[in-house]
Formats: sequence, C-alpha cells, structure tokens
Amino acid sequence: MAITAFKRYELKFVLTKIQYRALLPDIAKYMQPDLYCQDNAFYGIYNIYYDTPDNAIILASLAKPYHKEKFRMRCYDSPARPDSTVFLELKKKTASIVHKRRATMTLAQANDFIEKGVMPPHKSYMNEQVMHEISYFLACNEVHPASYIGYKRKAFFGKGDPDFRITFDYDIFTRRECLGLDQPCYGEALLPDDTLLMEVKITGAVPLWLADRFSELQIYKTSFSKYGTEYVRRQSLC
Repeated sequence: MAITAFKRYELKFVLTKIQYRALLPDIAKYMQPDLYCQDNAFYGIYNIYYDTPDNAIILASLAKPYHKEKFRMRCYDSPARPDSTVFLELKKKTASIVHKRRATMTLAQANDFIEKGVMPPHKSYMNEQVMHEISYFLACNEVHPASYIGYKRKAFFGKGDPDFRITFDYDIFTRRECLGLDQPCYGEALLPDDTLLMEVKITGAVPLWLADRFSELQIYKTSFSKYGTEYVRRQSLC
C-alpha cells in the first residue's frame, strides 16, 4: 500500500469549450499530459464522498471556515472490482493551502477499513502514519457514503515543474443512490454541456504566460466545489 502527500494551492475556473480550445495550444507549449492521458485523451475519475448523517462536513465547508476537510474514496476504474486499486483521501484546506493525504489499497480493503475498522497492511512508516490520520478522522466523524461524483479528466504538468498541474474536468455526474464504486458511472450532470471545470494546482505563483492568457480569454477564478455544488443544488430542489 502506497501513499502520497500533497501541499499546494488549488485555483478553480469554469470555462466554455471555446475558451478551453483556445487555451490548449499554450498548454501544449509549456506542459505535457500526465501518464493517465493515454493518447492525450480524457480518462475517468470516480469518487464516493463521505459525510455525517446531518451533513456536518459539507455544511462546515460551505461556511468557508479557516480550516476545513473532506474525506473520499477514489478509483480510476468503473465499475470497480473488489481487487481494484482505490485511494482513500483526506483533503484539508487551511486558508488557501490544500493538504491532501492519500492511501492506496484495494476496494475490498477500503470497505473493510471504513465499515469494520480493519486496518490494511502497512508497507512503510509513512503508510502507517497516514492510515492513523484517517483512522482518527473516522473516529471523530461518524461518516457514511453521501455522494457519488464521477467525471472525465484531462491533466497536464509543467515541462520544467512537475508540481505545476492543470486539470480539465467535464461530464461531471452526481447521484445520491447506489453509492458504491462497484456501480457504473451515471447520474445528473453538474455543469452545462458546453462547460468544463479547470483547476490550476501550484506550489507558488501562476506562471506569467498562463496569467496573460487568462486575461486575453477573460477566464476568471471562481469558488467551486463539486461536492459543495452538488449538495447546494440538491437542497434547492427539496
């Protein structure tokens, strides 16, 4: 079982497809597709977000506190099998800085850990440390599967800076039933057909070439959370 730790700024933008296509030549000049983008194509990401019965986690996040956190299970296969690789992610945001702790295991191990407290085998001290962080979160928050969010993504990283990433997400589907990664991706669209969500993930400042293109294409930063947007929209329909 492997883990990864991230610490970065995440800036979000909602783009039209026209803006997206206009930005791509600059992306190709300064960045390259990540390993998941086979033949420069979009790939699938499938998530289960966990929350308390009274939705305390997302309600706290929507209040925009100084510190907030979310917990999700992620997979790149759909539908997932018991032996499929999944990631348990504890995502924390303090001020504008995002810290993400990730543990890798099978879907069966992840379900046993969350539902029964069965700890997966550790392969290193860091694996054990992250799993204990997640265990502490679960002990403090009686969570259950709350929302399925699946989408297609194209991701790039800087040619001279692998910590600089840009992702484009589209066909974002959400649902609140059949909340398992062993189920296929379907649900209600979160954004209109002609829009994509772009995230710029950086450890420092936005590169000048990108800031200039944002200005030329009238691309503006926004506040956007997939889980938060899904929750607010669903509440408005109740």
